[in-house]
Amino acid sequence: MKHWINQHTLVWRLVLARICRNKLATLLIWAVIGIALCLPAILYVIIDNVNQLAGEVKNEPQISVFMKLDADKATVANIKSLLEKHSGISNLKFVSKDSAWKAMQDSALTDNIAANLKHNPLPDAFFIQPKAHAPSAIDQLQHELQTLEGVEHVLADADWAKRLYSILELGKKAVWVLSGLLGFALVTIIGNTIRLQILTQREEIEVSKLIGATDGFIRRPFLYAGTLYGLGGSLAALLFVNGIITIFNLSVADLAELYGSSFILALPDWQISLGITACAVALGWLGSYIAVNRSLARLNPH
Repeated sequence: MKHWINQHTLVWRLVLARICRNKLATLLIWAVIGIALCLPAILYVIIDNVNQLAGEVKNEPQISVFMKLDADKATVANIKSLLEKHSGISNLKFVSKDSAWKAMQDSALTDNIAANLKHNPLPDAFFIQPKAHAPSAIDQLQHELQTLEGVEHVLADADWAKRLYSILELGKKAVWVLSGLLGFALVTIIGNTIRLQILTQREEIEVSKLIGATDGFIRRPFLYAGTLYGLGGSLAALLFVNGIITIFNLSVADLAELYGSSFILALPDWQISLGITACAVALGWLGSYIAVNRSLARLNPH
């Protein structure tokens, strides 16, 4: 065990010494990786903030439930009891047909129409605010309410929510596509960097193989170097993301103030930061692994 620890410690010292000898090149690699990682990260943070804001907007989706004109009081009371106990409803307002008829008669805009009507044409109605604002959840609740006995028509006022969630879903897909493309680019960049390092140490590697060095022993320092490139790039990405979001918030706060809001973009939490770091380290290791294996395949005799 002690021998294994000493072996890996020596490799880490060797890798760190090489990185310190090439400070400028290392900083440039970290900057490139950081820039590539911060682009999808910023887009994700913005979409996540807009998604949270969408759940807090005052213009919440509303579902209107209109009863049949011949529905008796017992049926209406039963429907009201079911709606009050429903787990998917956050707020419920009942408007009886008598109160709606009176309001129609008292309104200056509709008093002439009401005067020409002999009977009350308005039904009892329930106005519901659902807990979940996702279009699929609203549609499911609407279809469920439509099947209740005594219900004539259910109208969901959620077009704005469907448009917003469609845009957010499109944004999430854009994040994944952009992340995939940039991830492939990072693997290529790190792989080429490691390949150049292997070329500069080709003679050293050939001598090591002649004296019995295994592929694992030769591969190890380059894998560690790729891991460090990914780790440094992730830290650079987090620095870029936090700095850019902070700059954005200077304008976002002014815009939100015009609408009487205190909304600002939230900085990445520890889960997002950990995800960025893990992805960068994994990409660094993968790029190094591919580059080293290809180089060793050329060096090994067939």
